[in-house]
Amino acid sequence: MDNLFSHADDAIPDPAEPGDALDPVIWTVTVPGPVAQAFVGFTEHTHLWWPLETHGVYGAGSYVEFEENFILETADDGRTAIWGTIDDWQPPLSFHAIWHPGTTALWSTEVRVAFRSVAAGTEVRLVHDGWEGAEDPSATRASYTADWPEVLNRFVRFMGGTVPEG
Repeated sequence: MDNLFSHADDAIPDPAEPGDALDPVIWTVTVPGPVAQAFVGFTEHTHLWWPLETHGVYGAGSYVEFEENFILETADDGRTAIWGTIDDWQPPLSFHAIWHPGTTALWSTEVRVAFRSVAAGTEVRLVHDGWEGAEDPSATRASYTADWPEVLNRFVRFMGGTVPEG
């Protein structure tokens, strides 16, 4: 043995090499109206369009809201679930949240939603990443890849937009 640490290079991955990182999930929708209106619709009227019956901790009849630096769901009986903690709030342009509905902050991902003016109204771009923070990163990413279109399409309809068929 030439060196006490002869196998050390094999045991430590090179930080410059890509690992098993999962790509972010990115969805973009366009809603009619100005940026400020879209931001308010998304953050202050979430309870009116979010599909709680399928994408909530407590189901239909509960209430979701942005309150201070939290995104909360409140059940009919008063129980609450923190969906996320907002750590960057830039109204009416964007917000970023540590995201963990139905679980604890220990198993969290990250969601950023940005709003920008386009000819047809407001483009809403959602970027969901940080999968390494999830308990099961691949399964969590797959679930959100399937679920975000339904959620965002509900927002588009709420704002008076048209959702493409198919």
